[in-house]
Amino acid sequence: MNERVLDTPEVDLVYDVYGPLPTADGRSPLLMVGQPMDATGFATLRSYFPDRTVVTYDPRGLGRSKRKDGRVDHTPEVQAFDLHAIITELGVGPVEVFGSSGGAVTALELVASYPDDVTVLVAHEPPIIPLLPDAEAARRAQQGMLDAYQAKGAGAGLATFIAMTSWQGEFTEGYFAQPAPDPAAYGMPTDDDGSRDDPLLSDRSLSITDYRPDSAALAACSTRVLVAMGEESRNLMTGRTAEATASFLGQQVTMFPSHHGGFAGPEFGYPGQPEAFAQRLREVLDGSE
Repeated sequence: MNERVLDTPEVDLVYDVYGPLPTADGRSPLLMVGQPMDATGFATLRSYFPDRTVVTYDPRGLGRSKRKDGRVDHTPEVQAFDLHAIITELGVGPVEVFGSSGGAVTALELVASYPDDVTVLVAHEPPIIPLLPDAEAARRAQQGMLDAYQAKGAGAGLATFIAMTSWQGEFTEGYFAQPAPDPAAYGMPTDDDGSRDDPLLSDRSLSITDYRPDSAALAACSTRVLVAMGEESRNLMTGRTAEATASFLGQQVTMFPSHHGGFAGPEFGYPGQPEAFAQRLREVLDGSE
């Protein structure tokens, strides 16, 4: 692994290159993008691509990438700009991209704004709320999570996040009539450390979930764009946003094994099916899906 730093006036972007550049076989590098997850979340998935040059990075303000712009918000446009800068710095032409969650949103903006940077994008479960048929109710559910975090801290916020993302189907009054979830029931601390800067639970990433893809720009570019969903995410919030995004872009959703983090190993406590996931990703990237 070769850790590199792209020093700019606004941020020190830290990214990792696994494998040679230029690539040994002449194929484009594979860039893996997450948000709010940093590069550590792709350790298991990356291990299943020993024959490929893989690039991972820590988004601006997350992990090792230290901000110097005085801001704390996370926006697809800024993060896409950062990815464009990294791809330019690599100096080997366009890349293939696997984007997860908020990283899928960033990657959609990357393709729309810098279409020459990407040959193929697999956008896995982008959490784009405005495209849902029950967008207003989903935004209300999200606000409930933000309120829980602001009122009681990370344990309450994360418990509410889990309840929201595990709810089956559209957000009905039945969802809102439920009692507030108990963090202890999920094995989470009930005390409040006073922090309110979590990128997942605070309002710092609202522009990610409020994003609307530029369908015209995506349709006009030569990049092959696929929106993906895990089999276990059917009827869950991020599965529904994936289906809605695929429909918005005029395509059928591309199915993958497992759940929202289906590419992960046991290191985060909720393992997916990383080997099967990686095999499916190979097929999709190769166009043999």
